[in-house]
Amino acid sequence: MAKIRTTVALIEDDPLHIEQYRAHLTLDPDLVPVAEYTTGQAAISHIANLLPDVALVDLGLPDISGFDVIRHIRHATPHTAVMVVSVFGGEQNLVQAIEAGATGYLLKDSRSGEFNEAIHALRAGESPISPSLARHLLKRFTAPVPVAAVTGTSPLSARELTILQSIARGNSLAEIGAALFISPFTVKTHVQNIYRKLEARSRQHAVFLAQQRGLIKL
Repeated sequence: MAKIRTTVALIEDDPLHIEQYRAHLTLDPDLVPVAEYTTGQAAISHIANLLPDVALVDLGLPDISGFDVIRHIRHATPHTAVMVVSVFGGEQNLVQAIEAGATGYLLKDSRSGEFNEAIHALRAGESPISPSLARHLLKRFTAPVPVAAVTGTSPLSARELTILQSIARGNSLAEIGAALFISPFTVKTHVQNIYRKLEARSRQHAVFLAQQRGLIKL
């Protein structure tokens, strides 16, 4: 993966973790820390003026919810990719962070190499997630293989069937992308291909047509 110079803002209130992140970032000349915010309000007040490439957000901030900070960043500076770095794991926090607008999620015990590579991956449009958390999403999104996929009668690829099954369950493009380790933009491309192959007008129409043809199960 080609690396590009990336500016990074830290939103974290724990001095020990801030020091740890600094140590990680100094190992990579292509990662440039440009700001540190120890409260959510400070980040909300200043980050739009800074426009960092990546924001690393702790969920357990002392003043406001990290989820609210993520939502503000996605609205105020959509150029900025957001990755949660938290001690809080579990499916609920992960899904809530994705719904708020985060496209990556690391646990705080990640090693420096994992930490830095995840930032580069995030900047490149991927959705890095700590492996232990990814298992939660895989369980959430795993569906039985449709009969049509097994018999070879489906016009959709296996990836497209997985995405359409997830859409039928009400999952967002961001959630699907995180579960499959691809960007929401890639998911959107797959969805457009699904529309074309099924001659569908919308997501609901695609789900209806696929269910009628036995391609997915509701």
